[in-house]
Amino acid sequence: MLELHVFGPGFGLPDPSPFCTKAIILMEMSGLPYRRVRGNLRKAPKGKFPVLVDAGEIVPDTTFIRLHLERKHGVDFDKGLSAEQRGLAWTVDKMLEDHLYWHIVQERWLDAANFDRGPRHFFNAVPAPLRPLVIAMVKREVRRNLHGHGLGRHSDAERLVLAQRALASLSGLLGDKGYLTGPEPCGGDATLGAFMISGLCETFESPLRGALVEHANLVAYAGRIRERYFKADAESAQA
Repeated sequence: MLELHVFGPGFGLPDPSPFCTKAIILMEMSGLPYRRVRGNLRKAPKGKFPVLVDAGEIVPDTTFIRLHLERKHGVDFDKGLSAEQRGLAWTVDKMLEDHLYWHIVQERWLDAANFDRGPRHFFNAVPAPLRPLVIAMVKREVRRNLHGHGLGRHSDAERLVLAQRALASLSGLLGDKGYLTGPEPCGGDATLGAFMISGLCETFESPLRGALVEHANLVAYAGRIRERYFKADAESAQA
């Protein structure tokens, strides 16, 4: 059976990482039997989750997990879509991963109150005497990454303008459709769904969430994705 190595549920989310949530949705979409495993980040090939293990083959990164499922298992996440629709879905996927993701990182890691609500708990296993040093080191790296990306060079107000523009674009593309390209989900919905669920997380004080809830169709969409792919998780948590 395939194994998907992730962080596991946290902050009221299927996974704290939108990338892990995306991978879970992809696996659910594929219809292939699999199980989720709380992975060991130190053993992850690229130092990140998710990681798919398939008969000894190790596949890190959501994009390569998707390509692996398409190549090895014949899954067509965009079945029935035109070339234009496939291009749109892929473009949305990369806008979310390479732009909106960094807004989430900024809010959770560099806002002191949000860091205490969330990411600080990732370091609970670090021995107490070393914990402040490790946290400071990791936060410096996060800050460097944000600066290198470019988003970290902007003010809070400037970042909010960019987030609002991105969300307005997504809302416009979704319109009154059930999913990104029509009445049934495609591969791009794994990413869009994951990021909308993550963006609506109530654990954090979030200008991004404030901008997101202004778009009723995106909020309703996130609910549909949760209902379709995470209903069993919710029922299990309540049991």
